[in-house]
Amino acid sequence: MTASIPTPICNECTARPQVAPSKNVQINALKPHTPALIAALLGLAAPVLAGHQLENRDIAAGEAVYAEQCAACHGANLEDQPDWRTPDENGVLPAPPHDETGHTWHHDNALLFEYTKFGGAEALTRRGIKDFASGMPAFDGTLSDDDIWNVLAYIRSTWPKRVQEIQQGRNPPHG
Repeated sequence: MTASIPTPICNECTARPQVAPSKNVQINALKPHTPALIAALLGLAAPVLAGHQLENRDIAAGEAVYAEQCAACHGANLEDQPDWRTPDENGVLPAPPHDETGHTWHHDNALLFEYTKFGGAEALTRRGIKDFASGMPAFDGTLSDDDIWNVLAYIRSTWPKRVQEIQQGRNPPHG
């Protein structure tokens, strides 16, 4: 019997050892060591949450970019626009809060990044949701990818630890 150790889905992830799919382990040849080997393989193949994109980011830079690019709509204190849950006459929702009272933390990092980079409508179209009226503009060409990740890391840093942990769990596992 041959078992392959899967590589992570995210090429950016360095949290888990990278093992080429062609590296196979002959389990039958190692029968005396099978329980330990299986335990090791399961440990390597166990899902690892992919929330690493927000780790080791420049929070101060993210806060500065947020103040310059995001605060006009989302509020200087991440508070929102009034009546953010009520669509306007065109069906567009006002900017939501990014603090723990909002729903930003209900989404995985990839969606938050895509929503910021490509704008709300395009980000959702890429996920199969068409004709969504969104007031969120695209920042591709205005902000670098690092700027976006720094802003998202800044926003996340303002949430209580419990909310940060819940949001971390929203990120799809590797493996």
